[in-house]
Amino acid sequence: MNSEACSRVLGLDGYSKGWVAVLLDGDIHEISFCRDIAEALSTGFDRAAIDIPIGMADDGERTCDRLAREKLRPHSSRVFTGARRWLWLEFSDPDHANRDALLRGQKRVSRQLWHLGPKIMEVDTFLRANRSRDIRETHPELVFLRLNNGRPLPSKKTEAGIDLRSALLKREGIGEIDRWLTDARIGTGAKVDDVLDACAVAIAARDVAGCVPEGMPPRDAYGLPMQIWS
Repeated sequence: MNSEACSRVLGLDGYSKGWVAVLLDGDIHEISFCRDIAEALSTGFDRAAIDIPIGMADDGERTCDRLAREKLRPHSSRVFTGARRWLWLEFSDPDHANRDALLRGQKRVSRQLWHLGPKIMEVDTFLRANRSRDIRETHPELVFLRLNNGRPLPSKKTEAGIDLRSALLKREGIGEIDRWLTDARIGTGAKVDDVLDACAVAIAARDVAGCVPEGMPPRDAYGLPMQIWS
């Protein structure tokens, strides 16, 4: 797929207290820490990318997740799978939700994905009310894999993984990354990898290079696309 460049873009990654938002607009690079998705997307933008499932199948099975996991081998587990609206609409406890999933002949949801539920539903509600805005699902690990010429990266929780991701971001022109990881981040509750991931998805929004699946995406029951961009 040909690269698709865009000028004023946002990259969003969720963290415990809200959303890390990275704005790239030519030479202007800014980071902010927002309470909710509406605040994070309140600034003007041409395109936004977000590290959260957009579009959900009733059984939790999405082609884009399977293809993303294949691309990330041997680190397939970095892509969480199985997001379903009914999990969080009908249940407040993961054990009860998983028992019901098994009764429906579906896979259980992981604890990691379960705890992302409030943010997934927050984004889902926003997107269904703002369909005309260009907001795309992105996975930062796919972006970093592309930036690293297809070579698998060490875990983002390790010093080597952090250093490599920081170097890749600097190569893409994000010169403020060191300051953002220290001065800007301290006291916000955001972790180092939250900032790194927000920068990566901002790059995906600015310089779209591909998506899985390619072409016209499948859509869920509410018409939202199930496609991951990188």
